[in-house]
Amino acid sequence: MPTPIRRTIPLLLASTALAISAGTLTGCGTEEGGGGGHSGAALASEARASEVAAAWDGSQAAEAWRKGFHPTGEHIQPPENGLRGEADKRAFETRNFELRSELPAASSRMGQVTWERGDSLTLPLTDAQDAYASLDRSSGPGPLTVTKAEPGVMTLATHRGPATIPAWFFILEGYDTPLKLAAVAPSRLPEPPIAPMRQTSSHDLAPLRRLVDVAADGRSVTVQANGGGCGDAPTVRVLETSGSVVLSASLTGVDDEPCTSQLDSEKLIVRLDRPVGDRTLLDAFTGRPVPYGEPGGPSPSWR
Repeated sequence: MPTPIRRTIPLLLASTALAISAGTLTGCGTEEGGGGGHSGAALASEARASEVAAAWDGSQAAEAWRKGFHPTGEHIQPPENGLRGEADKRAFETRNFELRSELPAASSRMGQVTWERGDSLTLPLTDAQDAYASLDRSSGPGPLTVTKAEPGVMTLATHRGPATIPAWFFILEGYDTPLKLAAVAPSRLPEPPIAPMRQTSSHDLAPLRRLVDVAADGRSVTVQANGGGCGDAPTVRVLETSGSVVLSASLTGVDDEPCTSQLDSEKLIVRLDRPVGDRTLLDAFTGRPVPYGEPGGPSPSWR
């Protein structure tokens, strides 16, 4: 088995670009680094991450994951030059649209996802009716008006690199370029080879909320994790092997006591020793791939 790389990592709060030095991980309170010492929580975190990596590396689940279509980029892309004005931006964020056009029927039931290196995968197409229903989720003043819908293609970041996929183009009133919406759903997640943990206290590992983004060079990932009101960021550790990148998130209180303040979520940039590549990005708590999806939405499926 490949020798894993265990380390504590620097974190950057995505909203503030605040760096936390390597070797000292900060949660709702602090954990002392240095001297080679590890708290019980750190040792437990490393043990769990090792178990998850060992279960996934070389497994049928990992092979199925690599062969599937698992996006790491937004499946909804606004018009090329962005949205104009706060009203339009708010309508987009709240999914407030108005349809003033007939929706076309799909010309085929299946579509092809093609990666830059030539790999391809054939998947069922989402018809225009279902695509628009997933787009328009609210009502109220100032909606974005859809005047036309037509089939097209878009480029989307995935765990296997950029892919060209079928899409629906929705023409918005007042815009020269369309809003693009993926017309194929992600592949079904494989059955994980390890069971999730049980959370018994705030000292334990916690599930990551979602994968926000993978950098273009693959050397960092942005994740959303639960934070607390005690003034500091949650703790995230990483274990890298040849087949997996396992992220372990946890939150503790001041002086190693549980944090009792109201939980919030924070976006964290996690630096890696080498690009993610086709390695499986895993959540230590759930034992599953870190879900990619919208805040509060059903992840990782778009449906």
